[in-house]
Amino acid sequence: MFELGVPFWELPIRAAAVYLAVLLMIRLSGKRTIGEFSPFDVVVLLLIAEAAQGSLTGNDTSLHGGLVVMAILIALNYVVAYVSTRSRRMEHLLQGRPVVLIRDGVLDRDMLCRHNVPEGDVDEAMRSSQIFDRANVQLAVLEPNGGISFFERRSGRRNAD
Repeated sequence: MFELGVPFWELPIRAAAVYLAVLLMIRLSGKRTIGEFSPFDVVVLLLIAEAAQGSLTGNDTSLHGGLVVMAILIALNYVVAYVSTRSRRMEHLLQGRPVVLIRDGVLDRDMLCRHNVPEGDVDEAMRSSQIFDRANVQLAVLEPNGGISFFERRSGRRNAD
């Protein structure tokens, strides 16, 4: 329980490598991955976690080996958040930029495809924001967190999903 199955120095290296690899994969998969999860997205997330588990600790099953890896992952997450809040360039690199999906009532299907956002998700987000006609949308923005913000034509009021 308390004896490491791998050399101590290997745990932080494994944790950092897996953290960065998963961060890169999620970032490359598009904003839809980090917005609202569909059942398929949840299954994929669980499988990623299961696949990454062995990579994090190797054949180590000790208590403190797991605690070291958890501490490293939390520290890496803190560093990413710290760097993102202090550098606009790093924020955009790590979290992405907002993307316009609708401008003046016209849906940009190329952007939907590029960011893996089904048209139905945009329609659902509109309805959730009490907007029932695309013609009433001046601007719809896919935010870096996966949510969609709407700016209505008639009132200029901002609604966020």
